[in-house]
Order: sequence, then C-alpha cells, then structure tokens
Amino acid sequence: MKAAIVVLSDPKGGEESLGRLFNALAAAHEFKQRKDQVELVFQGAGTRWVEEVRKPDHPARALYEAVQDTVVGVSCACADVFGARKDVEKSGLPLLTANPIPGTSGLASLARYAADGFTVMTF
Repeated sequence: MKAAIVVLSDPKGGEESLGRLFNALAAAHEFKQRKDQVELVFQGAGTRWVEEVRKPDHPARALYEAVQDTVVGVSCACADVFGARKDVEKSGLPLLTANPIPGTSGLASLARYAADGFTVMTF
C-alpha cells in the first residue's frame, strides 16, 4: 500500500481544522505502523500548520513528532501565498516545486502520486 496524505486545512479554521490535522497525522501513523509507504504533504492553507504543530503546547505535537519522518515537504507556492514560507524554511522541511504552475514558484505534484500508484487522501 502507498498513501499520500495531503493536509489542506487552515489552522485558523478552528476545531474542524484541528480535527482534520489530527486525522491526517493519525492516518500517517497507522500506515507507518503497518510498514506501508506513506508520504505526508502540507499544501494550501495547510502550510500554516508547520509552525503551529511544532509549538510545545500544541495538542497534536506528540503525534506530529511520531510521524515527522513521513513528511516529505511543503508546497512552495502555497507557502508563499499563505505567508508560511519563512516558518517552513526555519523548520528545515523541503519546499516542493514539482508541479510548475505558471506564475508561481511551483507546487507539490499530486499527479505524480497518482501516476506512481499512491492513494491520495486530503484532509
């Protein structure tokens, strides 16, 4: 099994957004425990989670740390648009640019995941 988990929810969205993040991380954890291939991507407004989830008192921090090795990166253009690029750069996570959308610095490629046989899940 190969799973690509894409976090799109905005941390400014309240409890529902936190629930989406938590469920994305929980899914990554489950796939990881099963020894399946799993890749976690932050895209769209979800790029803002990179700073939030690293805060010591964040309720999803322990779960994030448990699956941090599955995070392949953050959509570059999305981080630019949503003001998260500086925080992403501080985190050391890669900025993903494989999808060269005109007028942007590039996004993560969901088409690559589909072509490579991944099940793509969005949260």
